[in-house]
Amino acid sequence: MSGELWNSPIPPDNMPDQLTEMVKNKYLSTLFIVASSLLPLKGWCGTLLPDTVTTGTEQKIGEVTVTAKRSPVRVSAGVPVQFLSGENMSELGIQNIADAVRRFAGTNVRDYGGIGGLKTVSVRNMGAAHTGVSYDGAPVSNCQGGQIDIGRFSLDNVSMLSLAIGQSEDMLQPARLYASAAVLNIVTATPQFEGNRRSAFEVQMKGGSFGYVSPMVRWWQKVGSRVRTSVDGNFLRADGNYPYTLVNGKYVTRERRSNSAIDSWHGEANVYYDMPGGGDLQVKGYYFYSKRGLPGAVTLYNPISTETLWDKNGFVQAKFRKNFGAKWRFQALGKYNYGWNRDREYGNQFTGGMYQDLHTQHEYYLSASAEYKPLEPLSLALAQDGVVNTLKSTLGECPFPKRYTSLSAFSARWRKGLLTANATLTGTYITENVKQGKAPKDIKRLLPSVSLSVQPWREKMFFVRAMYKSTFRTPSFNDLYYDRLGNRSLRPEKANEYDLGITWSKSFFPAMDYFSVTLDGYYNDVTDKIVAFPTTYAWRMANYGTVHVKGMDITLATAFSLPAGINLALSAAYTWQQARDLTDPDSKNYKAQLPYTPEHSGNVAATVKTPWFTVGYSLVGVGMRYYMSQNIPENEIDGYVEQTLTLGHEFNLKGCRMGLRGEIINLGNEQYDVIKFYPMPGRSWRIVANFKF
Repeated sequence: MSGELWNSPIPPDNMPDQLTEMVKNKYLSTLFIVASSLLPLKGWCGTLLPDTVTTGTEQKIGEVTVTAKRSPVRVSAGVPVQFLSGENMSELGIQNIADAVRRFAGTNVRDYGGIGGLKTVSVRNMGAAHTGVSYDGAPVSNCQGGQIDIGRFSLDNVSMLSLAIGQSEDMLQPARLYASAAVLNIVTATPQFEGNRRSAFEVQMKGGSFGYVSPMVRWWQKVGSRVRTSVDGNFLRADGNYPYTLVNGKYVTRERRSNSAIDSWHGEANVYYDMPGGGDLQVKGYYFYSKRGLPGAVTLYNPISTETLWDKNGFVQAKFRKNFGAKWRFQALGKYNYGWNRDREYGNQFTGGMYQDLHTQHEYYLSASAEYKPLEPLSLALAQDGVVNTLKSTLGECPFPKRYTSLSAFSARWRKGLLTANATLTGTYITENVKQGKAPKDIKRLLPSVSLSVQPWREKMFFVRAMYKSTFRTPSFNDLYYDRLGNRSLRPEKANEYDLGITWSKSFFPAMDYFSVTLDGYYNDVTDKIVAFPTTYAWRMANYGTVHVKGMDITLATAFSLPAGINLALSAAYTWQQARDLTDPDSKNYKAQLPYTPEHSGNVAATVKTPWFTVGYSLVGVGMRYYMSQNIPENEIDGYVEQTLTLGHEFNLKGCRMGLRGEIINLGNEQYDVIKFYPMPGRSWRIVANFKF
């Protein structure tokens, strides 16, 4: 895909021991000699290398940044890791985080329609509550619902998005991320300055179909020699009243979505401090506000919804990292998170004609982790988290719970020769207090995970990997306490992950930057699944479910550097998955595919970059699914293919750069549902213009 610095947040696949051998290859040696001979020359496209300074018989040149293209998958990792850079997402016309996550193999995104619709992600069908989300290294949580609405995150300031199934290989991560079945990692852009500049600005405007308007501003500033600051802000509004086709039996009518308007604000401020004596500190302040209509399900002759949702989320987090010599590394993280939402709906079914509830969450989070390297091949790490969560609600009989969580993770890594082995033991202790009623039982769990990566031939970038991980998800506050639905006797939902895969990367000729393939087969076993289960008088949350998931993920990526400054990047991913309900052998849905789980899904993406323009094309395909537990024709949802086409160019003006990009989303005007009765938009367009100065 696009060029990335070798010092990007994800280290290169070719680790130092492989790199030494690869340099011996005659093709790479020749390339290295040619590149070295060009260092004193002026770079192309107007970028100047530092001036040469002559002192006596010596010649000194300034610092040179070497760039290279890298595959969007980690072939040397012991667990599947995929990523997209911010540049990739712009070139492909990706609209939001949920749209980007759909490009990762093994993911299932639930989208309730429209720009403001709720969006959650499940990895390998273990449920959205098993997927951890990290924002600049700090976990994101929602104890009320247990799952994160990834639709609320802005893409405007994201530099890297990655998905690690199992856990990422960073040994200094918080214990909460060690405890997750998969981790979606969002990394925001850090200030970068050209030459001797001390500030940088960017202004961006997006506009498109259905009343979509979204301006963004960014300011980067250098303060002294050790401090950098950044401020980002964006606003989004849209009517969301897109047309769709409504089929009622033999009647087909053209309708327009209602109650889909959204207004949202997002702002961030960061301070980066390079401390004397080593170490770096990042302090982040974040605020998000949205008011959005929830369009609701389109049922027979009733496309109207009056439900409105207000959300406020703000947090302050600080992260400190420092290396103490060659053997010790340390990280400390602190975070305070505030969440508030208000849900309002009108209707004759409600007393007084209106329903309304308010929820307020507070989270206090501390984490510390240390890594020690007693021997060259061995690394040991210990992470300890402490968390306090509270919830206040206007719902009847709210017990105002307060949850105390302690998470500990001890991990070890052995990397020598052709073998890399990782092992982790994660301990969890959770206790809760309530102001009324009986508190649920304390939760105590000790869960292991292991992964292996073997390189059979040192001279080839071919790896065999295997992974096992045991995880669980804690019942959310809604699961335990929601009015008439909650159940304080719930047990945690348990999951076991198994993965066996092969990865391979090679360059067949000089113009090919890389060719990478990964193939992973997996099996997941989920027990004590938490579901809403009908009782004699009402629905109630219960541990009722056993699910076995088996599947296969395949990814392919390649890139070419062609004459005349033309670059071509291609990628593809395919997932085959069976998620079977094995709860009750006597039920009609025994061994049936779980609702909203396609057996086949995949995507293709291509980017062509030239000195004159950049063209991006992507395709996302999802096969037939069922929206109810019984796999009968009446419950089928048709598969769909959605295509996106982009065309853009960046102009160099006096003292600034201007970029223009046009996007056509759902090029084929496909009419489809991700969630039954929640129609998605047809063909739409978007224009993006930005100025950097």
